[in-house]
Amino acid sequence: MNRLAKVVALLLLLPAGAAPPARADDPAKPPAETKLAGPDGLSVIVRMQGPYDADVPLQVVCYFKRTADSDKRMAGAPVELDKRLGGLIGSLRARGEFAGDDLETVLIDVPEGTIKPRQLLLIGIGDEASLSLDKMERVGKVGLREAARVGATRVAFAPLIRDQGNDAIKTGDVETAVTRGMLLAYDTERRLQKQGFAKAYALEEWVVEAGPTYYDETVAGVKKAIAGAGDAVKARDPKPYSTRSK
Repeated sequence: MNRLAKVVALLLLLPAGAAPPARADDPAKPPAETKLAGPDGLSVIVRMQGPYDADVPLQVVCYFKRTADSDKRMAGAPVELDKRLGGLIGSLRARGEFAGDDLETVLIDVPEGTIKPRQLLLIGIGDEASLSLDKMERVGKVGLREAARVGATRVAFAPLIRDQGNDAIKTGDVETAVTRGMLLAYDTERRLQKQGFAKAYALEEWVVEAGPTYYDETVAGVKKAIAGAGDAVKARDPKPYSTRSK
């Protein structure tokens, strides 16, 4: 039986008025997501999506410091991301122009017709042995401050740690640290704005990208971050940063 005959046979088996079953990879079907409420109208969204499919002004990804065998261990999302960019990230790393040192950053204007995000921010997280939750919290702060600098109101984040062959820290804990850092940095940004020390900027969405295996764990980690950051913000000194007004 050829392909057309198989399709016709399947349709005949469906009840009247029923639609054909959706394919698992149906591009028209929106990805699974969980939307959570952050401060100042910010939506923190956990979405089952890759860093090349997020329709946002800014996509943030992380890379360990490059080693002799790091490229061989890389799989999944970072491989696909670089493939769609024509080897751009791999070239930067191979030439030592983005080594992946601690909090090293490179901001890329994305070529049309490659990936959906308009800009891509690479953040280095250093040697694998030095990976820590404190460092990932700082990554969240750097990501937010770069987003504010370029005026990106919707940002997506993917750590890509598992895809680089590292499982030293639980995925949920990584997202707790990153999201907490982002929220604390955003609170500082908003306070600076209110006191006249920063330009107007409002983050509308922070999207945390997660694969199906770690989705539930990521949601739990982000919820924990929102609660923890909220408590930390309440404990901050409410007095103005400066006795001078701008």
